[in-house]
Amino acid sequence: MSIEIKVPPVGESITEVVLSRWVKSDGEAVEMDEVIAELESDKATFELTAEQAGTLKTVAAEGDTLAIGAVVCTIEDGGAAAPKAKESPVAAEEKPAVAEDKAAVPATGKQGDGYAAGTPSPAAGKILAEKDIDPATVKGTGVDGRITKEDARNAQKPAAPAKAETPKTAAAPVAGLRNERREKMSPLRKTVAKRLVTVKNETAMLTTFNEVNMKPIMDLRSKYKDQFKEKHGVGLGFMSFFTKAVCEALKDFPAVNARIDGEEVVFNDFADISIAVSAPKGLVVPVIRNAESMSLAQIEKAVIELATKARDSKLTIEEMTGGTFTITNGGVFGSMMSTPIINAPQSAILGMHNIVERPVAEKGEVVIRPMMYVALSYDHRIIDGRESVGFLVRVKQLLEDPARLLLGV
Repeated sequence: MSIEIKVPPVGESITEVVLSRWVKSDGEAVEMDEVIAELESDKATFELTAEQAGTLKTVAAEGDTLAIGAVVCTIEDGGAAAPKAKESPVAAEEKPAVAEDKAAVPATGKQGDGYAAGTPSPAAGKILAEKDIDPATVKGTGVDGRITKEDARNAQKPAAPAKAETPKTAAAPVAGLRNERREKMSPLRKTVAKRLVTVKNETAMLTTFNEVNMKPIMDLRSKYKDQFKEKHGVGLGFMSFFTKAVCEALKDFPAVNARIDGEEVVFNDFADISIAVSAPKGLVVPVIRNAESMSLAQIEKAVIELATKARDSKLTIEEMTGGTFTITNGGVFGSMMSTPIINAPQSAILGMHNIVERPVAEKGEVVIRPMMYVALSYDHRIIDGRESVGFLVRVKQLLEDPARLLLGV
């Protein structure tokens, strides 16, 4: 008895998936609940498991787009099937072996076979026929000019007479390779592209900038990083400070943590912070739930866990939906300044950038400080300029005086 393995429902808004990879091969034995394939939707990657033990018979191929409920494969009872004969029996008759043409040149030096000059021996004639060469065009070296087997092997078909060609102007040489290659867009990439264009067309997006002196945080990390890692088992990074600062600032500017739903504005009294992560298959944005109630150590652990899942394509849809505010860090790739695009349906996103030592003025003196530009892109339909600038200034104050994060002032 065999059963059909179909594409399972993976989310309310998902209607089709792509078969990205077969983990098991056609005809291979599989166990109950063993992973047999990977399916990729526009939001995440899913594993397809065997619903019974048996022999796998694939129906779909890698790269196929499958609707929810479509048959992916079947599993037949029993062990691995015997290998299929991939080549059909040869229909051609076996050709008899041809004896070596030893009579071509008798030891006595006399012609003993009665062949006339220019006539091939049976073995030579067979070779010339296979090469489609007229024996009359071959000069024999055997007794009395007979064509030997060696003559037939060395014979070449006469070249066709050269045709007069009209002189052509030689194309100008092009330096370097000019190859092109095409790759089908993944469901994730298509969805990202569609959403980004939608955001640009349907929101009144603006970006405001500021800069942050990172020296206080860097000094704090240098002083306590060893004790922090020993106690909590994770390093103390910049993302936890920024997440904590954002959560505090959202309390003062609730519109930045809101979203538009039809003709209503939905305000959130919690902060689900989305962290943009570059994964092998594209940009994903997992969510840290209730980040406002987390400590720095808890945020660091959550960031590491989500980033690891993103790199391994193990994020679930639940882990990537429902955020209220997004943080993206282009600084890890060397970006000095950018205008991040809002992660709809959210209303704002904070962009971090690289840290560069620059001269700044402090108390009337020019000093060198590690500075970072920060950018806040926001939907001007519900966030006014006063709120956007005030929010970013509040984030700057909290980062330049980390004690405020612990004291809540």
